[in-house]
Amino acid sequence: MKKVLTLASAAVLLTACTTTDPYTGEERTSRATEGAIIGAIGGAIVGALTNTSSGEQAARNALIGAGIGALAGGAIGNYMDEQEAELRRELEATGVRVRRYGDNIELIMPSNITFDTDSAQVKPEFRRTLNSVATVLNHYDQTYIYVDGHTDTVGNREYNYDLSELRAESVAEMLVQRSVLPGRLIVRGFGETDPLVPTGDNVNEPENRRVELQIVPYTESRNY
Repeated sequence: MKKVLTLASAAVLLTACTTTDPYTGEERTSRATEGAIIGAIGGAIVGALTNTSSGEQAARNALIGAGIGALAGGAIGNYMDEQEAELRRELEATGVRVRRYGDNIELIMPSNITFDTDSAQVKPEFRRTLNSVATVLNHYDQTYIYVDGHTDTVGNREYNYDLSELRAESVAEMLVQRSVLPGRLIVRGFGETDPLVPTGDNVNEPENRRVELQIVPYTESRNY
C-alpha cells in the first residue's frame, strides 16, 4: 500500500509554538515543540493511496501550500543538472549511486550500507550520508521525492513487502527530521516485485535489497 507523509499538523505546531531567542531577539520554534514535532512526524506516514498520480498530487499540494513555485521551460533541465552535480559531489565514495533519467534523478541506496540484515533501522554510520542528501534536497526544494523500498526474492513475499515499506519509511522519517518538507515525500514499498538485477541466485540477489529516492521536478505542465 502506497503512503505519503503529511505536513498539516506539524505546520500548525511550528507556527503556533514559538519562543524568543534571548541572544538574537528573534522568534524561533521552542526546543520542546521541536522535539514533539519530530516525534509526531516520525509516526506521521498516513493516508493510503491507490495510485501514483494521487501521491504526486498530494506532494504538489504540499509544495503549493509551502509557497514553493513550480519550475517551467528550460529552467527545469538546468535546475536538475545543478542538483545532480551537487548530489554527486556530496555522495562520492558513500556507496550511494546517482543516476539520471531525463529530468529525474535517482539515488540507489544498497541495504548493506543502510540497514542491518532483517532490520528497518537505519545504520548510525549512514546518517551522515542522509544528512548530505537532506542538505541538497532542502537547497533544491522545487522537487518531490518518491522513497521506494525493495527487497530480494528470498523468504516470504508478504514479509518482504512489509520490510521494504518499513525501510522506506525509516529513510523518509530521517529526511523529515533533517528538515525536508514531509509533504514532498511519497513513501512506497515494492517488496520483491521490482528487482534491479536478475533474480534466482545468491550473487545478484543482494543488489535488489535497496531503498531508492526518485527525485522529480515540480512543474506546472505535469499531468496529475
